[in-house]
Amino acid sequence: MKEKTKVIESTQSLGNDLAGVMALQRKLTGMERDLEAIQGKLDDMKIEAEKLAEEHPDQAGEIQGHLAGIQEVWEELNATMKRREESLGEASKLQGFLRDLDDFQSWLSRTQTAVASEDIPTSVTEAESLLTQHENIKNEVDNYKEDYEKMRDVGEGHPRLQALDTGWHELRRMWENRHSVLAQAFDFQTFLRDAKQAEAFLNSQEYVLSHTEMPTSLQGAEEAIKKHEDFLTTTEASEEKIHGVGEAGRRLINDSNANSDKIQEKVDSIQERHLKNKENANELLTKLKDNRELQHFLQDGQELTLWINEKMLTAQDMSYDEARNLHSKWQKHQAFMAELASNKDWLDKIDKEGQALVAEKPELKPVVQQTLEDLQRQWEELEGTTRTKAQCLFDANRAELFTQSCSSLDVWLKNLEGQLHSDDYGKDLTSVNILLQKHQMLENQMEVREKEVQSIQSQALALSQEDAGLTEVDGQQKHVTDNFSNLQDPLKLRRQRLLASKEAHQFNRDLEDEILWVKERMPLADSTDHGKDLPTVQLLIKKNQTLQKEIQGHQPRIDEIQRRGQTQSQVDGERQSALEERLVELGELWDQLKAETDKRHDRLIEANRAQQFYADAAEAEAWMGEQELHMMSEEKAKDEQIALVMVKKHQTLEQALEDYAQTIHQLANSSRLMVTSEHPESERITLRQAQVDKLYAGLKDLAEERRGRLQERLRLTQLKREVDDLEQWIAEREVVAGSHELGQDYEHVTMLRDKFREFARDTSTIGQERVDGVNELADDLIESGHPENASVAEWKDGLNEAWADLLELIDTRTQMLAASYELHRFHQDAMEVLGRVKEKKEGLPSDLGRDLNTVQHLHRQHNTFENDIQALSGQVNQVQDDAARLQKAYAGEKADDINRSENAVSIAWEALLKAGQARRLLLLDTVEKFRFFNMVRDLMLWMDGVNLQIDAHDSPRDVSSAGLVIANHQDIKSEIETRADSFTACVDLGKSLINNNHYASDEIREKLAQLQEKRERINRNWQDKMDHLQIVLEVLQFGRDAYVAESWLAGQEPLVRAAELGSNVDEVESLIKRHEAFEKLATAWEDRFVLLEKLTTLEEHEIQRRREEEERARRPPTPPPAEVAQSEAESQAHDSAARTSLDQTTLNQTVSVNGVHSDNDTSQQSLSQSLSVGQKTQPKRVCKPKQPERGSESESNGPGRDSGLASSRLEPSATLPSRGGAESDPDTMEGMLCRKHEMESHSKKAATRSWQNVYCVLRKGSLGFYKDGKSASNGIPYHGEVPISLGDAVCEVANGYKKRKFVFKLRLGDGKEFLFQAKDEAEMSAWISSIISSMPTGSGDSPVGPRALSRAMTMPPISPNSGEGGGVTMRNKDGKDKDREKRFSFFGKKK
Repeated sequence: MKEKTKVIESTQSLGNDLAGVMALQRKLTGMERDLEAIQGKLDDMKIEAEKLAEEHPDQAGEIQGHLAGIQEVWEELNATMKRREESLGEASKLQGFLRDLDDFQSWLSRTQTAVASEDIPTSVTEAESLLTQHENIKNEVDNYKEDYEKMRDVGEGHPRLQALDTGWHELRRMWENRHSVLAQAFDFQTFLRDAKQAEAFLNSQEYVLSHTEMPTSLQGAEEAIKKHEDFLTTTEASEEKIHGVGEAGRRLINDSNANSDKIQEKVDSIQERHLKNKENANELLTKLKDNRELQHFLQDGQELTLWINEKMLTAQDMSYDEARNLHSKWQKHQAFMAELASNKDWLDKIDKEGQALVAEKPELKPVVQQTLEDLQRQWEELEGTTRTKAQCLFDANRAELFTQSCSSLDVWLKNLEGQLHSDDYGKDLTSVNILLQKHQMLENQMEVREKEVQSIQSQALALSQEDAGLTEVDGQQKHVTDNFSNLQDPLKLRRQRLLASKEAHQFNRDLEDEILWVKERMPLADSTDHGKDLPTVQLLIKKNQTLQKEIQGHQPRIDEIQRRGQTQSQVDGERQSALEERLVELGELWDQLKAETDKRHDRLIEANRAQQFYADAAEAEAWMGEQELHMMSEEKAKDEQIALVMVKKHQTLEQALEDYAQTIHQLANSSRLMVTSEHPESERITLRQAQVDKLYAGLKDLAEERRGRLQERLRLTQLKREVDDLEQWIAEREVVAGSHELGQDYEHVTMLRDKFREFARDTSTIGQERVDGVNELADDLIESGHPENASVAEWKDGLNEAWADLLELIDTRTQMLAASYELHRFHQDAMEVLGRVKEKKEGLPSDLGRDLNTVQHLHRQHNTFENDIQALSGQVNQVQDDAARLQKAYAGEKADDINRSENAVSIAWEALLKAGQARRLLLLDTVEKFRFFNMVRDLMLWMDGVNLQIDAHDSPRDVSSAGLVIANHQDIKSEIETRADSFTACVDLGKSLINNNHYASDEIREKLAQLQEKRERINRNWQDKMDHLQIVLEVLQFGRDAYVAESWLAGQEPLVRAAELGSNVDEVESLIKRHEAFEKLATAWEDRFVLLEKLTTLEEHEIQRRREEEERARRPPTPPPAEVAQSEAESQAHDSAARTSLDQTTLNQTVSVNGVHSDNDTSQQSLSQSLSVGQKTQPKRVCKPKQPERGSESESNGPGRDSGLASSRLEPSATLPSRGGAESDPDTMEGMLCRKHEMESHSKKAATRSWQNVYCVLRKGSLGFYKDGKSASNGIPYHGEVPISLGDAVCEVANGYKKRKFVFKLRLGDGKEFLFQAKDEAEMSAWISSIISSMPTGSGDSPVGPRALSRAMTMPPISPNSGEGGGVTMRNKDGKDKDREKRFSFFGKKK
C-alpha cells in the first residue's frame, strides 16, 4: 500500500498537458481495481487478526497494533487516491480547455489576418470574388460560435477569457467593417462600369452636336433636320441608361459610400453633360428649323427678284412707233399689267412671311429686312415703268386703239379657248405644277382682260358720245363681251382637271418617297452584324429597338398612302395598273422591312443569349478553378476539434458547391434551350457547356474525396475521445455500484432503491448505447481498413471489460436492495393496514336515524362501508401472505418482528368484522321498526280520513237520498274491509318484531295497541252512523206514508161528513153504494194505518231510555266502582253523542211530515224541546201549499237542490225535496249555465271573454261555480274560483246582447260583470228571481214575510183542547187508545 501511495504521489509533477492527464487518469483507474483487491485482502486480514487474537490472547495487543497500522496506511492510500482523482479531473478539464483555447486563438488570429486584408477591387469581377470569399469567412465564424460559447461556459473566470472575448468581438467588428468596405467597393465598381458606358454615349452625342453646320439651301436644311431628328431618337434611347447611372450614384451617396465624392463628381459630370447635350440638341434643332424657314424665305425672295427683273425688261421695251403694231403692243401691255396685278399678292405674301419671321426670330431681321426692301424697290420700279408705257400707248391712237383692242382681245379669247380645250394635263408633278401656274396666270389674265373688257366698254361709251360709227363700235364691244363670258366655265373646268392631275402625280411622288424611305432602312434591318461581345450586342439591340419604334411611328404614313391609293382613279388604264403595282411593291417592301426588323431583333436576342451564356460560363469556370485549389489541400487534423472544424469548413464549401449547382443547371438549361432552338452557335455553346459540366463534375469528385479523408480522420479522433470519456464514466459509475448501504427504514430503502434503479436504468441505457456506439464505430474503422486498426482493437477490448465489470456490480447491488426493500415494505404495509383497520373501526357510526329514509341511507352507507372493508381484506391477506413468505427467508429477531406485525393485523381485522356485522343487524332492525311505524302511520291517517268521510255525510232529505247516503256509507264499509289485509300485515309485522325481541318492543307494542283501538273505534263509528241513517230512513219512510194517508183521509173526509142523505131512492141507493165503496176502500187502507201506528225505532229507543231513567230513579243511588263509573260515563257520553247527532241532524234538517216545512226562523232550541218528555211545544203556523204533487220524492237530485252528500250548512233547509219551483227555497238554486266573464272592473274588460259551461250553486248572498254536480258535491270550485258575493249586485235581462238568446246579466258591486245563458225563458226568469231573492238586505226576514214558504195542512182540524192537553202523547204497541195527534207529534203542527 505504501508503494501504491508513492506511485500516486509520484504523479504530482506529471500531467502538464491533456495527453499526460488522460494517461494518468487511465493509470489511476487501473490502480482503483488494485485497491479493490487490496480491500478484499484487508478484510481477510481483519478476520484472521480476530482469530489470532482469540487464539493468542497474550499477543492480541500487538496483533491489533499491526492491524491498526495497516488500516491507517489503507485510509491514507484511499485519501491520496481520492485527492489525486479530484486534482486530475480538474487538470483534465483545465488542459482540455487550454487546448481548445489555443486552437481557437490560433484560428481567430488566422481569420483576423484574412479579414484584415486591405485589397481594394479594381473591377466588378474582382469585387464579386472578394465578396464571395468574405461570405465564406462569415459562415466559418458562425460555425465557430458554438465552440466559443462552450469555452466561455467551461472556462468561466479564467484570465485568458477576456482576451478571447476581445478577439472574438474584434473579429466580428472587423468582418462587418471589411464587408461594408467590399460591398461599397462592389457598388462603386458597378457604378463606374455603368458610368463609363454612359460617358461613351455622351461623347458620341457631343461629337455629333459639335460637327453639325447650317446648310445654305432649303433642301439641305430639310435633310439636316431629318438627320437631327434621328439623332434625338437615339439620344432618348440612351437617356434611360444615363438616368439609371444617376439614380445608382445617388443611392450610393445616400448609403454613405466611401467613394461618395468621386461618385458625386461623376454623377454631376454625367448629369451636366447630359443636360448640356439635350440643350445643345434642342438649340441645334431650333436653329435648323429657323434656318429652314430662312432658306425658304430667301428662296421665295430670289424667285420673285428673278421674275421682277424679267418683267422689267418687258416693261422697258418702248418700240411702239409704228402704227401697225400699236394695238398689239397695247394688248400685250394690258396683259402685262394684268399679270403684274395678279402677282402683287406674291409680293404681299413674301412681305408677310418676312415680317412674321422677323417677329419670331429677331436675329434674322437684317437679312430679311434687306431682302424685303430690295423686293419692294424693284416692284415699285416695275409698276412705274408699266404705268408710263401704258399711258404712252393709250395716247397714241384712241379710236384705232379701241378697234385694235377689240380685235386683239377677240384673238386672245380665241387663243385662250384653244388652250382651255387642250388635253395636256401634265405628265408629272412638275409639269402639272407648271400647267397650274400657267392656268393661274390665265385666270389672272382673265381678271386683267375683264378690266380690259370694262375699259373697252368705257371706250365704246366714249366713242358713242362722239357719234362716230356707233353701230360698229357696239357690235364689236358686244361680241367681245359675249366671248369673254363664254370662257368662264371652260376655265373653271380645266382648273379642276389640273388639280385632279396634280393630286394623282402628288400621290405618285409620295408613293415613291415612301418606297425610297423603306429601301433606305432595309440595309439596317438586313444587317448581319450581331456583335462580338455582350455590350456590343446590347447596343445593337437598342439600335434595332429604335428602328422598330421609327417603323412603328411611320406606319400611319404607309396606311395613309394605301388609303389614298385605294381612292385614286386615273383615266389612263396603263397608269392605273402601274400605280397599283407600285402600291403592291410598297406593301411588300413595308412587310419585308418589318419582318426583317423582327428577324434581326430575334437574331440579336439569340446573340445576346449566347453572349450572356459565354459570360456566365467564363464566370463559372473562374469560380470552380478557385474552389479546386481548396479541394486539393492535404492538411490533416491533429485532434477531434480541428478535424470537426475542417469538416465544417469543407461542408460549407460543399454547400456552396451544391448551391452553385443551380447556376450550372441554369447554364445547362440555357444551352439546351439554345441548341434545341437551333441557335447559330449551337456547336460552340454545346462545347462550352460540356467544358463547364466536366469541370463541375471534377470539382465534385475532388470534394467527395476530400470529405472522405476528413470524415475518416474525424471518426478516428471521435473514437479516441469516446473511448476515453466512456472509460472515465464507467469508473465513476463503479464507485456508486460498489456501495454497501441498504437503508435504515422503509422510506430510506425506497429512496435508495429508486435512486439505484434510476441509476441502473440510466447506466444500462446510456452506457450500453454508448458502448454499442463505440464498438460499432471501432468495428467500422477496423472493417474499413483504417491504418490504426491495432490501436482501435485494443481500445475496444479494454472498454468492454470495464463495462462488463460495471454491469456485474450493478446486478449485485440491485439484488441486495430488493431484499432489504421487501422486508421494510412488509413492516410498512403491516403498519398501514393496521392503521386503516383501526381507522375503519373508529369511523363506524352509532347513529340509527330518525326515520325510514335516514335509516335506509345509513344502511346504504354501511353497505358501502362493508364493501370498503372487503377491499381492505385483500390488503390483510397480502400482509399474511407476505409474512408467511418472509418467515421462510428470515430467522431470529427479524422473524419475530414479522410474526408480531402479522398477529396485530389479524386481531384488529377480526374485531372490525365483528363490529360491522353487529352494526348491520342493528340497522336492519331499525329499518323494520320504521317500516312498521310507517305502516301504522299510513293506516292511522287512512282511518282519520274515513272518520272524516263518516262525519261528512249530510242527513238525507227524502227516502231516495237516504238510500243514496246509506249506499255511500256501505262503500266506506267495503273500503274498511279492503284494508283488512293491510291491518293484518301491519299487526303481523309488529308481532314478529316483538317475538324477535326487538330493541324497541315496548314502542312497537304501544303502536299496535293504538292501531287496534282506533280500528275498533272506526268500526263503532261506522255502525253508529249506519244505525242513525237507518233511523232517519225509517222516519222519512213514515213521513212519506203519513203524507199519503193524510191525503187520502183529507179526500174522503167530505164524503163522511156530508149531511146529504138523499132526496129519493136513487140518490139514497147511490149514496149507499158510494159509502159501501168507501168502506171497502177503508178496509183496504186499514193495513196501511196499522203500519203507520207501529212504533219507529227512534220511538222505541226513546221509550227504552225513559224506562231506564224511571228505573234508575226508583233505585237508591249507589256509587259505582271507578271502572264501572268510567264505563258508564263513556257509554252515556256515547249515547248522548248519538242522540245529539240524531237530534241535531233532525233539527238541522227540520224534518217535515206530509211535505210541510218549518218556518225559516224556527230555532233549533224550540225544535229540540219537542223531543223532551214533559216539554210542551206549540208548532208554528204553516200555510197550505198551492199544488201538492205525488211522487216528487224521486226528484231529490233535480236542478237547484243540494245532493245528500253536500256538507251541512248553518242555515236551515229541508231534507225532503220541494214540490216544484214555487215551493223551493228562493235563496238556494243549482244548475248548469253558460257563463261569459265580460268586465274585470268598472273600466277594464276581462282577459278571457269566452263562453264556458259551469255548474252554478246559489246560496244566500253568494254564487259559486263548479265544473259539474259532482265537483259541487265535493266542494271543488271551477278553476279554483272563490264564490262571488251578491252584495250591491244587480241582476237583469241582457237586452243589449243579441248574439245569444235567454241571456241575463249579473253586475257586482266591484264592477265585475257576468253574462249567463239559460236553456229557455222560464229557467232564465227562475234564476233572476232566485238571485234577486238571495241578495242580502239590511234587516232579518220576518217569519211571515213574503219570503216565507206557504205550508199545507192535510190532516183534519184538531180540537181546541188538544193544545192544552200537554205535550206529545207517545203511542203504545197497540196504538188504538192514544190520541190521533200522537201520530204527528214528531212534526210541526198548524195553528
